Amino acid sequence: MLSLHSRIRWLVPAVVLPGALLAADLQIEHITIVSPERVTPMREALVRVHDGRIVAITRARGATTHSSKNFISIDGSGLFLAPGLIDSHVHLSGIPGMTPEQEAQHPDIARAALDQIPHSYLLYGFTTLIDLISTPQGMARWKSHDIVPDTYFCGGAALMDGYSMNYVPRPQRYEVWPYMLIEPGTQAPEGTDPAMHTPQAVVSRMKADGAICVKTFFERGFGGVRDLPVPKLETIRELVKAAHAAGLPVLMHANSDEAQRFGLDAGVDIMAHGMWNWYTENSKTSEVTPGIKKILDDELAQNVGLQPTMQVLYGIRDVISTSFLSDPRLPRVLPSNLIDWYRSPEGQWFHVAVSQDMKLAADANPSQIEHVANEGFASVMDRGKHATAYVIARNGRILFGTDTPSAPTYANPPGLNAWLEMQRLIDAGETPAQIFKSATLTNARALKLDRDIGTVEVGKRANLLLLRHDPMQTIDAYAEIAKVILNGRVLDPRELAANGAH
Repeated sequence: MLSLHSRIRWLVPAVVLPGALLAADLQIEHITIVSPERVTPMREALVRVHDGRIVAITRARGATTHSSKNFISIDGSGLFLAPGLIDSHVHLSGIPGMTPEQEAQHPDIARAALDQIPHSYLLYGFTTLIDLISTPQGMARWKSHDIVPDTYFCGGAALMDGYSMNYVPRPQRYEVWPYMLIEPGTQAPEGTDPAMHTPQAVVSRMKADGAICVKTFFERGFGGVRDLPVPKLETIRELVKAAHAAGLPVLMHANSDEAQRFGLDAGVDIMAHGMWNWYTENSKTSEVTPGIKKILDDELAQNVGLQPTMQVLYGIRDVISTSFLSDPRLPRVLPSNLIDWYRSPEGQWFHVAVSQDMKLAADANPSQIEHVANEGFASVMDRGKHATAYVIARNGRILFGTDTPSAPTYANPPGLNAWLEMQRLIDAGETPAQIFKSATLTNARALKLDRDIGTVEVGKRANLLLLRHDPMQTIDAYAEIAKVILNGRVLDPRELAANGAH
């Protein structure tokens, strides 16, 4: 059988980029369409794309011709055509595992990493990303690369000096968090007008800046910090009211029972984490208790979306691992000089920070440290898994999101982290078909993008995947993608992989 590359026929003017065909009229013949709104696949289909959008879907009938001088034809025999995937929870402002100061000290490593990261998301089929805490300036930097997934952003409405702006030193934090909330009676920073930081004011600015959603937070802290300020219920209720009036969904960072109950009472639309911290439950079990069940049942009744983001916990734990940086999949998604830097003493800074936070002896044997870390994370991982499984079993509204990277950790590598999240969801009881829907149509609907993406339909943007396996049957489909189509532009995974890896 001919390879897919040899089955692509094109007539394009001048020069074509290596591995990427300039957006042209595109025709995919004899393809099987798998789309979440379809009850059954459409076999032997013919799909036509013009100006980056699907303009026709018909039955393929023999050989076809086309009069365009800028035309690509793909024989899709034996392949599946699916909508591109959506990761509804990423952070794109930097390089996983590197601080801004380290990026400045190692410009060659940083440049290679920043060029590769967009490719790595595409390599695993993610043609759309939602950065949950960004600004127009951050989006402009991210989109400055030649090939980048379609990317949208939420404005981050953090309570002043609360999570997660507390990690940025004063006074810079007040500049890099333009949508922070200042509650009545709170002393505003010098030079800051509190009237610009009410729920109504920050939502208005987010909307004007092009945000498609609002991200807020309920987090008292973790590790050595447990006393961060949290917002008042009336503040977040006002935020939700203003956001809904502006047509923006509200997501809340909420990974505990207390936080998710707060989010329910405030009326948020999506919990931007699974419930792995059970602070109000005295039980030592990781099985769902009556108290946890009540919160989850209320979320199900209110149709609140849930982003389980189970890889968050693995991304913290695995910086302690003695083998993670030897994972043979890493060279596909990370430049070799970045992986080498991660292994250096400087690159191990977050490993040291996590070890100290867990009160692990610095002079302990690495395998002993890893064993202690595995034990320390086991119960919280199990709780997150069981809470997620409870929602999945009752057909809750699961949204596929990864929180890549969840912290300054190299163990949430772009693209690959999403593939690992899928495996966690399978372990929690979600089927490949459910994952497929949650990463396409469910995400698109939740973020009000379904007019453009999420399905293979006429009029939709041509963000598509050519797959060797049916994604309704196996998540292996995303590990062996034949072609990625981004706004009608055909991309070869061999050219998207780092270091020439296949």
